[in-house]
Amino acid sequence: MLWLIVLAIVALLAVIIVRAALFTPKEEETVAPAQEAFSQEDAVRILQEMIQIKTVSYRDGSLEDEREFARFDEMLPKWFPGVFSTCSHEKVSPRSWLFCWKGESSDNPGVLMAHYDVVPANEDAWEEPPFSGTIRDGVLWGRGAIDTKITVMGVLQSVETLISEGFQPQNDLYLAFAGNEEISGDGAPAIVRWFEKKGIKPAFVLDEGGAVVEKVFPGVSQPAAMVGIAEKGPTDVTLTIETAGGHASTPPPRTSVGRLAKAVTRIEKHPFPFTLTPPVKQLFDRMGRRSTFLYRVIFANLWCFAPLLNLICKLSGGELNALVRTTVAFTQMQGSSASNVLPPKATVGANLRLIPGQTVEDAREYLQKQTGDNDIRVDVVFGMNPSPVSTTEGAPWEHLEKAIRATWQGVIVTPYLMLACSDSRHYGQICDRVYRFSAMALTKEERAMIHGNNERIPLETIAKTVTFYRQFIKMC
Repeated sequence: MLWLIVLAIVALLAVIIVRAALFTPKEEETVAPAQEAFSQEDAVRILQEMIQIKTVSYRDGSLEDEREFARFDEMLPKWFPGVFSTCSHEKVSPRSWLFCWKGESSDNPGVLMAHYDVVPANEDAWEEPPFSGTIRDGVLWGRGAIDTKITVMGVLQSVETLISEGFQPQNDLYLAFAGNEEISGDGAPAIVRWFEKKGIKPAFVLDEGGAVVEKVFPGVSQPAAMVGIAEKGPTDVTLTIETAGGHASTPPPRTSVGRLAKAVTRIEKHPFPFTLTPPVKQLFDRMGRRSTFLYRVIFANLWCFAPLLNLICKLSGGELNALVRTTVAFTQMQGSSASNVLPPKATVGANLRLIPGQTVEDAREYLQKQTGDNDIRVDVVFGMNPSPVSTTEGAPWEHLEKAIRATWQGVIVTPYLMLACSDSRHYGQICDRVYRFSAMALTKEERAMIHGNNERIPLETIAKTVTFYRQFIKMC
């Protein structure tokens, strides 16, 4: 019996090692580097002028400056006269633009999208004024330099230059821009409703999302272009308990706040189940094959090491953990308005990001069970199910991958699950190929600037963005 156990262990180890040894990158077609001729100075100048227009979104509409948004609208035909003279265009809503560049065929139309509104900036905390468009040491500073006026400029400037060269796309190409994405406004949904009314189903949609990054996967030093093929569902819930209240001088053995605190602790100790969704499986497959041998042992044998990976994810938290489960972040608490009064009603608020395959109601029921207290009620304040998962088979994925590899030589192109939310989630109801890729190479420091202080982008990155869109449009 002992020998049988030893033989079984040896056989298991042999299988694991052999699978790891065979877990190597798949052969890829060589792609020639992009050689694009266009005015980089124009691209930088236009983005600089876009940044100088304060299209700042606020949930409180009274804080918004409509004159700035109107000024942005007025400048568009001055920046891109060829686009306006060649493409049909309309304001689908007060905060959304839609252009149509007619192609040789209307059978497989594509959509390139972005948003031109930005979040507020704490000007006192910036090294350069956030709306000055300052260029210093080869770097352009300003709110929107990364998120996502650079994308608006990149799409429109690529079309502008291709039109000037007499190029016509193979298929109709729609350019969709919203001016209230940062507050989950109606700009993008209005455009989706326009497509539905016209009976148009895009062959693909490309929005902001992942970028070309380095050192984001264990054991991989090669740069990787992360393309979101799905995004998690944003959901806000409250945990509420109601009691008779009373004077704080005679508290019960367990106060309502204490009971809520215990429920929060229970939920954090019992996170949502570990789940390997299709986007994450593809990410682990593509990146795992390029990792060091030790990590290849793990990723080539997830049938064996999934429990270990689950433990690592739970202990580490952060992005890795968010890829494999629905996350819960407790962010708000409310109780009594006075320190000596027991609150008749106490609440705790949480933000969830639902993993594909789970619904808002599934998540609410799970939290309700984990509270362990029948007097605590879990309510959904806002909920949106995760987006559908887009396919990576055939075109246009192959075109997207080829355009990325032509623009950034030597990168790994990989699908992934986008943790944040974008306007592209609205397109899932009319298109099964929705991709999320910000056409930039971003360092960890630059990624941290998104919605933060001192947002800025190197000038060569601006040029690469236009190069990518020109490459991709030519293939579509």
